[in-house]
Amino acid sequence: MKFHQFLLCAFVAGTLQACMGAVSERDSEWLAPLHQDHALVGNIWRSSDQRFISLEELFQDFTRHRFILLGEKHDNPDHHRLQRFILQELQQNASLGAAVFEMLNSDQQDAVDTLGSVNLASEPSVREHLQWDDAGWEWPFYGPMLMDVVSAGVPVKAGNISRDEMMEIYQGEPDPRIADVLDAGQVEQLYRDIDESHCGMLPASQFPAMVRVQQARDARMAEGLLVAAEGAVRQHALIAGNFHVRRDLGVPNYLPTSEGSVAALAFMEVNPESQNPADYLQGFSERISYDYLWFTPAVTTEDYCASMRGDTSVDQ
Repeated sequence: MKFHQFLLCAFVAGTLQACMGAVSERDSEWLAPLHQDHALVGNIWRSSDQRFISLEELFQDFTRHRFILLGEKHDNPDHHRLQRFILQELQQNASLGAAVFEMLNSDQQDAVDTLGSVNLASEPSVREHLQWDDAGWEWPFYGPMLMDVVSAGVPVKAGNISRDEMMEIYQGEPDPRIADVLDAGQVEQLYRDIDESHCGMLPASQFPAMVRVQQARDARMAEGLLVAAEGAVRQHALIAGNFHVRRDLGVPNYLPTSEGSVAALAFMEVNPESQNPADYLQGFSERISYDYLWFTPAVTTEDYCASMRGDTSVDQ
């Protein structure tokens, strides 16, 4: 079954049963071009019992969780298509109470709340009304799923802090309400991740400020989910980068710790050097990083750090 046929099957048939088995097929029409034949591509891994599960099992699991956190690698189109598929399935079951988007800043919430004043059938009108950040977030990736939930009347919440808030937090002091949410081991891991993600080019003196910003963003996404959940006995979804949905470092730390409240799913690009799902969990302690991994092909082999350093000798 081709990728588009699998999604069409799920959307039109109105049941997941008709689509079982499609996840494990290797001939899907993935958009990301690299490693499509990798053994893990299309498979879903559940961390709790360390085994592959079916799509039906995944959605059965979701019914036991209040918050569904859907991660992504921002430039992978397959991640966005699968996020959209999950949101549509939740909508179809009338279980989606709200959707929180990392791609919307707090200063855009008023525009989100007044979307009823524009023609929802017109993507350009919605895009202009929201003053969508095309430079940061490609509309073709996020627009379809945003239009889906808006058109269905599902509340949308901005999950990110504004640029002004970011600068204030960066230059200010730790917020006492969230400063102690993470322990020393988690903070040290954030330092390592910040250093690695900036290719070792960021002065260590900036690490504390970067962690403050990271915590503020994660706390804001959690706040968006909690506000949406007030008085609504439904499920609430977050669309954000994989790092933000990590149980050990991200948004789940700022949500209630009640059993079964959070399901964190990461869409993960495969690595040709590993066919072991556990290798992709990126754990640094006994804390689990993701509840589920859904494997996809990769977009590029570009060495980001070599590009940052201007190393023209690297084969692009």
